[in-house]
Amino acid sequence: MRNCLYLCLGLAAYVATLIVSQIILAHLVASHATNNRFPAICLTLSPMVPAVFVCASLVRTIRRMDEMQRQLQLEALAIAFAGTAFLTFGYGFLEGTGMPRLSMFVIWPVMAGLWCLGLVFGQLRLR
Repeated sequence: MRNCLYLCLGLAAYVATLIVSQIILAHLVASHATNNRFPAICLTLSPMVPAVFVCASLVRTIRRMDEMQRQLQLEALAIAFAGTAFLTFGYGFLEGTGMPRLSMFVIWPVMAGLWCLGLVFGQLRLR
């Protein structure tokens, strides 16, 4: 329960930081307020601070699982890792044929989706 609270607080802080930083960045860019890129870089990366707490919460949750649940998570993460590598490398080759370049932001949703699929497959296998 406690880990869920930390996860929710971390996610809420991430969303709030993301929104505030994007609003401030939009004003900086619109006004050309600075020639120094350091403030813009700091603002851009500021949502990563609460993201550290989200990651720590996930690791803490996995550490507290029993061995069977840990094995299930490990197998799901292995599927996500291998599947993401396969898909991103494959699409990287397709970009050479003229397919549009994809942002790095695409990788996390692919990995998260494959992680969820791996969990579903693992749960079905255990039944």
